[in-house]
Amino acid sequence: MDGGSLNRLHKNTEDQEFIVEYPRPQLRRAAWRSLDGPWQAMLDDMAACADPPEVTWDRTIVVPYPPEARASGVNDRSYRRRVWYKRQIQLDPSMTPSREERLMLHFGAVNYRARVWVNGRFAVEHRGGHSPFSIDVSRHLDGSLLEVVVQAEDDPQDMHKARGKMDWEPEPHKIWYPRTSGIWRTVWIEKVPRAHLSQLRWTADVASWQIRLDADIAHVPEGGIANVTLRLGDKLLVADRCLLTGPRLSRIFQLPDPGIDDARALWMWSPESPQLIDAEIEIRSGDGNLIDSVQSYTALRTVSVEGDRFVLNSRPYFLRMVLDQGYWPDSLMVASSDQLRHDVLLIKRLGFNGVRKHQKSEDPRWLYWCDVLGLCVWGEMPSAYGFSSATVHGVMEEWKELVERDISHPCIVAWVPTNESWGVPELMNDRRQVDFVRALYHMTRALDGTRPVVGNDGWEMPCGDLVCVHDYEQDPKVLVERYGSRDAVAYTLQHVQPDRRRLVIDGFTGVGKPLFLSEFGGIAVMKNSEEPGWGYSVAKDGKELLARYQLLMSAIHACRPLSGFCYTQLTDTFLEKNGLLGEDRVPKAPVDALAAATRGPDAHLHDWYLDPLGHAKRWLARRGPDFPIEWTRVGEIAEVIAYPGERQPVGAGSNSPGPDDPPATPPAGAGGFERRSRGGAGARPRRRVA
Repeated sequence: MDGGSLNRLHKNTEDQEFIVEYPRPQLRRAAWRSLDGPWQAMLDDMAACADPPEVTWDRTIVVPYPPEARASGVNDRSYRRRVWYKRQIQLDPSMTPSREERLMLHFGAVNYRARVWVNGRFAVEHRGGHSPFSIDVSRHLDGSLLEVVVQAEDDPQDMHKARGKMDWEPEPHKIWYPRTSGIWRTVWIEKVPRAHLSQLRWTADVASWQIRLDADIAHVPEGGIANVTLRLGDKLLVADRCLLTGPRLSRIFQLPDPGIDDARALWMWSPESPQLIDAEIEIRSGDGNLIDSVQSYTALRTVSVEGDRFVLNSRPYFLRMVLDQGYWPDSLMVASSDQLRHDVLLIKRLGFNGVRKHQKSEDPRWLYWCDVLGLCVWGEMPSAYGFSSATVHGVMEEWKELVERDISHPCIVAWVPTNESWGVPELMNDRRQVDFVRALYHMTRALDGTRPVVGNDGWEMPCGDLVCVHDYEQDPKVLVERYGSRDAVAYTLQHVQPDRRRLVIDGFTGVGKPLFLSEFGGIAVMKNSEEPGWGYSVAKDGKELLARYQLLMSAIHACRPLSGFCYTQLTDTFLEKNGLLGEDRVPKAPVDALAAATRGPDAHLHDWYLDPLGHAKRWLARRGPDFPIEWTRVGEIAEVIAYPGERQPVGAGSNSPGPDDPPATPPAGAGGFERRSRGGAGARPRRRVA
């Protein structure tokens, strides 16, 4: 979005907050209300209660934080089978549906099986701990009263459901983290017309300079009309009007193609120039009356594979990614929009143009910030650990829901349905497991033919559009020997086993496909051997970390066959101490030096090299004066962009702290983020929650 579009979308700080906090950024309506906040609850450890009347509501949980998180007010990491929730609210007139309206209840994620009662009536059951679901609760309403009861059931030791990094042992160990049970993403209600847009999908094709819209419409009105408007800043691109003949709308919009690259660049999305296109879709009756209106956005962005190169917008593009686990000390897998934006800015500030969100389906608001600020994303399925028919059914269904949720975000440039043979531990010996990996690959390609799909990220790859190797070799010379030439790569794929695993199997050679070192590095900083935690190698301080990081990055940039890399990892996460940042998001070494190593020796050839966030000069000029400047600030008074040894107090002189002095106190607020005072300078009003 450039200045003009933001001026329309964010006419004041309240509107700006509306967009920032909206749980579904690409399909927005005015009539919605968050149900986040205190809910009555019961921890049903032994699954003793089957129905709401049996429940004793003996505590409060702050939704959307899981009971294992301190932020929930419970902070209990014991094993449990069920968590019960209850919330009653009085709907005000603006949210009470008329006979021609519906009230939708949305859950961002509930782990693992959710059963929902509305005003005492059973309403729905959903399986899948990472994907969203919705309910039309209109027929269950009793006047303006809305009571919601949720039973969240999750066997903490079930190894055959998608669980990502959630530990099965009582406490986190090795690379595993605390469990996240119950409700762990926003719950919200939305008032919609009976005839309404229920789902949107945007698809761009740079080669033909087209954008396609596919929309699902509930209860299509007879003789109804759809109006679609697309704008690039203040420029009207499309004003389309068509007759609705069924519940599915498909339109292809041919945009005016300026032709030459220099002019085209101002239209296209990339990390260096994250240009978005604003969209509005209306449903009108045959006589022209407005029925439904939604705001959305899309972008001109195409990704593909050409030979052994990853291609963005018809040109080879080198991905510099970081592995991001998406955990916070106080809230585990849950974060505020400010925290999500903060992480995106930090990733860009460290010189990366992409991120692999690891074993987690991240909040759509995080994807929104990646769209707005320009960061390529590999979307990944949280894995199961064991293989069975239950694994096949559960993973397939949940992955399908997640791909469909995120498919329109321009930031997503690849899909990763399987990681390191998790959930398929006997790929070398079980034909069914090979077939399952291939089935996931082909299903993903069938759902979305516009992005490359990874077969099995790390090793034992039986298929895939990209070849993705995990290699934690710490000697830079060995990395160059393995990946420094095409002949070396061919030998490595067939004969080298970085983790005692074959890299390619079942007739898949990987030769001639884009090669990514999709996990490497993992340098920890630990002051003494008694400190709990680990890394793939250990540096004694930030200075040594930087020196090792520079050597590794220099070697990786010298490996010309690579199409990109993914460094492990962004932050320390529980026992993993191998982050470039601590859990509190404070850098362990000077950010400018880390970013220079990340960007590589050729970065100075590009004008984005001069911008700390990697934005091109023309993009910086085009985004305009109305672009909220705080969106590009990593922290107020530079608390986060400096590591502790660099911090300068106001009026600092000869008494400035040195690199060996204790770190300055981090800013107040969850997870080390700055806390804005209510109503003070830079504060933004929050949207009211129930």
